[in-house]
Amino acid sequence: MSGLFFQRILISSPLIQQYKTIYQRCFSLSVNRLNIKDNILYNPYKATIPKLSISEYIYSKIESYCDLTAFECPITHRKFTYGELRKTSRNLSKAFRKKFGLSKGDVVLIYLVNCPEFPVACLGCFEAGLVASTVNSLYTSEEVLRQLKDSSAKLIITSYDLHENAAKAVSQLPTKLPIICVKTKAGQLLPRGAIDFTEIINSTIDIPDLELPSPDDLAILPYSSGTTGLPKGVRLSHSNIVSNMVQTDEPNSMLQSANANFQEISPGVLPMFHIYGFTITTLNLMLKGAKALTLPRFHPDTFIDCLRQYAISVIFAAPPLILFMTHSPEIKKEYFKHLRTVLSGAAPLGAKDEEQFRNKAGEQVAILQGYGLTETSPVISMCKREIQEKFGDATKGSIGLVVPNTEIKIVEVGSNNGIALGPNEQGELLVKGPQVMQGYHNNEEATKSTFLDGWFRTGDMAYYDQNELIFITDRVKELIKVKGFQVAPAELEELLRQHPHIADAAVIGIPDEISGEIPRAYVKIKEKLNPEDVYNFVAQKVAKYKRLDGGIEVVEELPKNSAGKILRRQLKQRYLDEN
Repeated sequence: MSGLFFQRILISSPLIQQYKTIYQRCFSLSVNRLNIKDNILYNPYKATIPKLSISEYIYSKIESYCDLTAFECPITHRKFTYGELRKTSRNLSKAFRKKFGLSKGDVVLIYLVNCPEFPVACLGCFEAGLVASTVNSLYTSEEVLRQLKDSSAKLIITSYDLHENAAKAVSQLPTKLPIICVKTKAGQLLPRGAIDFTEIINSTIDIPDLELPSPDDLAILPYSSGTTGLPKGVRLSHSNIVSNMVQTDEPNSMLQSANANFQEISPGVLPMFHIYGFTITTLNLMLKGAKALTLPRFHPDTFIDCLRQYAISVIFAAPPLILFMTHSPEIKKEYFKHLRTVLSGAAPLGAKDEEQFRNKAGEQVAILQGYGLTETSPVISMCKREIQEKFGDATKGSIGLVVPNTEIKIVEVGSNNGIALGPNEQGELLVKGPQVMQGYHNNEEATKSTFLDGWFRTGDMAYYDQNELIFITDRVKELIKVKGFQVAPAELEELLRQHPHIADAAVIGIPDEISGEIPRAYVKIKEKLNPEDVYNFVAQKVAKYKRLDGGIEVVEELPKNSAGKILRRQLKQRYLDEN
């Protein structure tokens, strides 16, 4: 996930006053002087990163929340308390080892919609020393198969609604894999050959507690298109994730810890398989003893019911959800009376949209931003409230300052000398910190090309100003962002070239008011074809957000450089000129 933006909308609360002293102490350096050495930006606050696995760190924080609800489906009201979460994930971890014979380091594919069982599955993997490879729940069976093969998964956990896709993918493997199925509604019959998730997590296996993984062991394997090309497995260790949980929580947390009189409640709209939904929402909510309402899919009526029926205090969102809340006549201002925080991520939120939401949600709204990628677990920078108050309008459009224990520099695009540029000089953003991935799975070449002397190349164009505020200006890479999801042009181009009547193809992202961007194809044909047939040819093989909703145009030749590389920027400029 590249170029991930966050906009945090804070409505004034006692929490802000509670941390004011900490803010002044920890941020006085970053507000009053530049934290730059040799044009490298850093945060003067040094967070202490515990040397723990993800499950150890989570469990160390939730002991006092055992009787509080951790995850609840607002549709079926299936739920787990924090105590039940701990017990069932431990049962699952032992079943992985004893019943299924999995060994430390084996990969389990988590192919689920948002549901209370999702964190149980992940924590069970972590406690057993296994690797959770989260799968986009919108994937087709072909896309699931590709991830199954590349990750070498030994088992798959899916839901009743996704089982058909999972089974179809597994049937194409040379070796049959166990499929554990979550029944999400009453009356659902277990699919033939599937194993009941509920029975597994409620069964006690009498074996000693398992040896916990070390912080440097691989923990999760999400798939990202990186800077280019087809999706690649991103190797994130326990230490990577724990580091980012601490970095986003200190020195000031966006969330308030549960107590006898208060518990954060958040509607879980963002997909848990996505790094934003995984680290920033699911795990960070657990740290504070919050209640997450797991919504399998976004449906307007269900979401509005959550706002109306629950005392929602925190909403994690992408811009389309912000727009929906702003413009829906069904959502009343009083639904926001308990709301303190809204964090909008995955794409920028426009200034006008920001203002309109502020007017509806309340006048005491501050909108802050940040930046991150799947490869950085994900957060690199955030714009704290104190910084916005200090610099005022100068923070508009900024992704803020570097998070603790992290360094950022801007280098000349295409340069391999690593020399950092100064303020207001635009170049590629590079980052170094404990949250940066170990590398790409089974792809040493991609890993080497993404790092420069230990610095991760984000592929995003940026600059910083005299206040150290960082601004993203463009993407070096050509990924298309559809509602926050990545679409790699190369993936769609490869599919198009498989069509018998297409000789060559190029795909670009074009602006779209609702989705941010949508894919548009330019094709060189061998013989006459119907664009609608091409659209359907691709649509059958990819997730809905990857469909060619921007149209298909037939061209005589595709613009390429002397090395034969497609010049997508020329096609994008051509489209903009014509429209």
